[in-house]
Amino acid sequence: MRSPAGDALTDLVLPAFELNGELLAAAKDIAEPAGLTPAGWQVLGATLEEPLSVADIARRVGLGLARQSVQRTADILVGKGWAEYLDNPKHRRAKLLRPSGKGRETLEKLRADQHAFANAVGEEVGEDEIRRVLAGMKKIIEASRRYRGYSGTSEQ
Repeated sequence: MRSPAGDALTDLVLPAFELNGELLAAAKDIAEPAGLTPAGWQVLGATLEEPLSVADIARRVGLGLARQSVQRTADILVGKGWAEYLDNPKHRRAKLLRPSGKGRETLEKLRADQHAFANAVGEEVGEDEIRRVLAGMKKIIEASRRYRGYSGTSEQ
């Protein structure tokens, strides 16, 4: 039998999945006109500040993306000219991925649409409400990881 707190968490699961789906649909609406998928946008965006290996991208993105799916996405990005591979001084076989000039330009174009989406939804819901939800989500993630014994160091 579940406790009232367990019932509350269980009641959150389906709306959390629905929110994830809604955010992915919004990402698709923003990314597709530029020719990117949400996954491509996510992988390319992860490398904006510094070139990263595929394994590092999978860990950094932290959304359950397997290294193999990040590799496929990275290969597509390179094939379409949005990114390029660089030699990795720390590992001979694990190349680093970074955005190309075209990739940076594309991300810059997406930024305006993402800002418009975030501003419109954020204004409708309200900053205080969003920050409360965010704090609660972080607590749930941390508690779940403690329960599962997740250290955050294993490769996805």
